[in-house]
Amino acid sequence: MKKRYAYRAYPTAGQERALARLFGSCRVIFNDVLSARRSAHERGLPLPTSGELSKTLLTDAKRTPERAWLAEVSSVPLQQSLMDADRAYRNFFTSLTGKRKDSRVGRPRFKSRRDRR
Repeated sequence: MKKRYAYRAYPTAGQERALARLFGSCRVIFNDVLSARRSAHERGLPLPTSGELSKTLLTDAKRTPERAWLAEVSSVPLQQSLMDADRAYRNFFTSLTGKRKDSRVGRPRFKSRRDRR
């Protein structure tokens, strides 16, 4: 028999700001990965690997003044959102080739700032 528990969190105002900063950073990284892969596909270039994307979108971007705010959050969730985008593309391509046993999967979409799901 499996049990599960539901917990409700009541973060303080400072914790809410930190969580909003973290979730916004993850959304930006996810969208950057989609943008980089879509632009490579449109140009007919091979898709960049997750290692290349990690270096350019995370490591190198944190050193630029425009993206210095990425260094304020933990790198683990940022790397996880990069892997999530990679998994979404793999599911999409295996769905196109018919290797995926589940239902067909659409192309990964950009994450919206307004979407509350």
